[in-house]
Amino acid sequence: MSTLTKQVEGQLDRWFAALKTCDPAKVTDLYAEDAILLSTLKGDVKKGHGKIHAYFKGAFLPMHPIGKAVEEHTRVIGGTAVNSGLYSFKIDGKDGKRATVQARYTFVYQWLGNDWKIVEHHSSLNPEG
Repeated sequence: MSTLTKQVEGQLDRWFAALKTCDPAKVTDLYAEDAILLSTLKGDVKKGHGKIHAYFKGAFLPMHPIGKAVEEHTRVIGGTAVNSGLYSFKIDGKDGKRATVQARYTFVYQWLGNDWKIVEHHSSLNPEG
């Protein structure tokens, strides 16, 4: 595995660490200003920091998510990288108990001068079976 591929895969760990803080600003900061998020829990398209921040603040972070990669695949193409696969989260359920959620994901990163930023993020519940 190349050093660049490892660096890109480390971005997913950064994202999981930001989620653990439950601080929507820390999570949003990992995204490019004009990024697009197709989230796991809400069906609308969230474009830009304002909508991405609102999603994490109001919908996802209040469930105290703790995530981990289950399977990941990374491709680096110049200043762009794609990391996709499966991840799982432990979240607070509506009944107050912790639940595990399995999902599929795709992150598209772009090198923006001094850091990899998420420019596109799609996450959806893993279908049964």
